[in-house]
Amino acid sequence: MSDVFEEVEGQIRSERYRALAMKALPWVLALAAAALITALAIWGWDSYTKSRADKASETYMQALEARAQNDQADAFTKFGEVARSGAKGYRALALLQQGGMRMEAGKTDEAVKLWDEAASVSSDPMLADLARLKSALALLDTAPYKDLEGRLTPLMEDKRPFRLNAREALAFARLMAGKTTEARGDFVFMSQVLGATDGQRKRAQAAINLIDSGSAGAIPVAVKAAALLPPVSAGSLDASQAQQGTPQ
Repeated sequence: MSDVFEEVEGQIRSERYRALAMKALPWVLALAAAALITALAIWGWDSYTKSRADKASETYMQALEARAQNDQADAFTKFGEVARSGAKGYRALALLQQGGMRMEAGKTDEAVKLWDEAASVSSDPMLADLARLKSALALLDTAPYKDLEGRLTPLMEDKRPFRLNAREALAFARLMAGKTTEARGDFVFMSQVLGATDGQRKRAQAAINLIDSGSAGAIPVAVKAAALLPPVSAGSLDASQAQQGTPQ
C-alpha cells in the first residue's frame, strides 16, 4: 500500500513541477529573447560604428588628397562631410583642417569657430587642446586680454600636452596688453624650463631683450610672424590618431 501512496505522491509532485514549469516558461522565453535582442543590438551597433568610421576615414583621405592638389573647394566640402559624421576622432580632425583652411583665407572668425567646435567634439586631449590653442593663437592680436587669458590658462595646467605653448602665447598676450612685468616673468620661465624647444627659448630671450631695452612696443607687429604654433598640426595627425576617438 505504501508503494501506491508513494507513486501517487510522485505523480502529484510531477504534475506540480510541470505546472510550475509551464507558468515559468513565458518568463524564461522572454528573458532569452531579451538577451538575444541585446546581443544583436550590440553586434549591429558595432558593425554600424565601424562602417561609419571606415567611411569617415576614406572621405578624410580623399579630402587630404584634394587639398594636396590645391583643390580647396573640394577639400573643404569633403572635410565638411567628415565633420558631420558620427566618428568623433575624424570629426575633430576634419574641423581642424577646415579651420586651417579658413585661417589661410584670412577668415579668422570662421577659423576660430571651427577650431572651437573641434575642441568640443574631440575625446582626445591632444586634439582638443590643439584646437583650443589654435583658436587662442588666431585671436592673439585682436581679442581682449581677458578672453585670451580665459582660453590659455586652462591649457597651462600640469600634464596638458601644449602647456608650454600656451604659456608662451599668454606671455605675448600680457606683453601686448601692457603687462610688462608679468610677461617678462613668463619669458624668463620659458627661457629656463625643461622641455622648451630651442625656438621657444630664443623667442623668450629676444622678448626679454626687447623689454629690457624698452622696445617691447615692437612685439605686436612680430606676433603674427612668430613661430608660435605647436609641434603637432592637424595635417600631421593620421587616421590612427582619429581612431582614438572612434567609434562614437
